[in-house]
Amino acid sequence: MSDSPNVVVAGAGLAGLVAARHLADAGADVTVYERRPEVGGRVRTRHEDGFTLDRGFQVLFTGYPAVRRELDVDALDLRAFRPGAVICSTDEGTRSVLSDPLRDPRSLVESAFNRRVTTTDKLRTLALRQDLSKRAESWFFAGPDASIREYLRDWGFSEKYVENFVAPFYGGITLDRSLSTSKHVFAYTFRALSDGRIGVPAAGMGAIAEQLRTSAEAAGATVVTGEGVEGIDRDGATRTDNGAGGTSDGVTVETIDRAVDADAVVVATDPKTARDLSDIEAVPTEGVPSTTQYYRLSDATPVSTGKKILLNSDDPSPNVVVPLTDVAPEYAPDGEQLLCATFLGDDARFRDADDLAADTRPALSAWYPERSFGGLEAIHTDRIEFAQFSQPPGVHEELPDVGDPEGPVYLAGDYTEWSSIQGAMKSGRVAADAVSDDLR
Repeated sequence: MSDSPNVVVAGAGLAGLVAARHLADAGADVTVYERRPEVGGRVRTRHEDGFTLDRGFQVLFTGYPAVRRELDVDALDLRAFRPGAVICSTDEGTRSVLSDPLRDPRSLVESAFNRRVTTTDKLRTLALRQDLSKRAESWFFAGPDASIREYLRDWGFSEKYVENFVAPFYGGITLDRSLSTSKHVFAYTFRALSDGRIGVPAAGMGAIAEQLRTSAEAAGATVVTGEGVEGIDRDGATRTDNGAGGTSDGVTVETIDRAVDADAVVVATDPKTARDLSDIEAVPTEGVPSTTQYYRLSDATPVSTGKKILLNSDDPSPNVVVPLTDVAPEYAPDGEQLLCATFLGDDARFRDADDLAADTRPALSAWYPERSFGGLEAIHTDRIEFAQFSQPPGVHEELPDVGDPEGPVYLAGDYTEWSSIQGAMKSGRVAADAVSDDLR
């Protein structure tokens, strides 16, 4: 790279912070502009009255390659879920454990006698795990695509298994209980679940972004919050290429407060803003919504799931319930429990908070008939219009590349890879490498 080129990063989400760190490591003078007062993009946390409230229910997959490469997972003080889940039936008033006997031997007996899933399906799950564990990284997101439901049907899984387990579990991951999402997402996340843990940092998911910010600043990047990029003028600046001795076009980046001449700009904003700034129509702007409601429960008896997620096999409202303090006691003050429930679809986003809570209480009461949930109090509701971009089969072949914009403008966001923490962080690294190569 030429002597200290000036690079602006628009957006301090995970992609932007990773890009900033790698660009600064490569010798660039990097400034990140973020319109919000805090970093993190879609991965943020608020702390209220001693409770830790993530922006919607999210977890970190330690099996993601970008997580292992970009984060110090040990420093995050991760609170891990145990593999598998608890399948809950409101109609039958039952809950039954389904887990991976290879990674969670303590649940072996319970899983073996789970009547909600057939023995054949359990054996096929192990075979699928074995198959995906042998696949090279390049195999994923390549080749013919289909929906998750079609993929599972081709593998021979029963409808009972799909509806009782996969639909609510992957409804939580893809926010699509119909399982019409690309099979590539299923395959990649299934392997990641087998390769690592899922969990939340003791201080909340926002700790991920804070660690990335600290790493970027330690490398020399400057992070400016409360000031977003409003426009990019490709005709407004000239940069000198010290390596070749000539000149080439730079850009002028316009924020709400200033105009900054730069050798290059990395657009790492939300998809709608990225499309406006980059003029790339291929940036996906059709979002999938999600609604998460948090509850406090002042009860000395913990709602225990063995550190597993509760899946609603009968009803998508709520799709899953998570007793967060069963996994991360730090998420609530002493003497309190924190639970959350996730609701899918646009209808849930517009429902009254009391109506959402009125669905969660009877569901929990049916699953735990031995106790009362009358004291379950809704304390916060996240209504997220764009939690992920829509990922139907074939969408990943149509996503833009980091270098698609004209001039020294680059994209960094999960919308160049796939909608996930893995996609976001990988895209930041790819964008930084592309800028560094072009400015050498």
